[in-house]
Amino acid sequence: MEKIRTTVRIAGKEYTIASTDSEAYVNRVAAWVDRRMNELAVATRLPATQLAVLTAVNAADDMMKSRDEIRRLEAELDALRAQLEPSGEGEA
Repeated sequence: MEKIRTTVRIAGKEYTIASTDSEAYVNRVAAWVDRRMNELAVATRLPATQLAVLTAVNAADDMMKSRDEIRRLEAELDALRAQLEPSGEGEA
């Protein structure tokens, strides 16, 4: 698959990102990062490097919590499926 080069602006700087994802998706991701960095900049007044690290830590935290929730929901779904399956008892 061919990589698409997309130029985005994050925290006032332009970056060119090469990705197999669509330009719209890369722009969406960059907009999220930019928004989060701007929110943290207003709240913390940290230098750009520290803002980037804090944004990355927050993003990793969100991702890990989402993965944990997906695993929990998959286990819940498996349990519900097991309850709905016929037990095999009483069949002739």
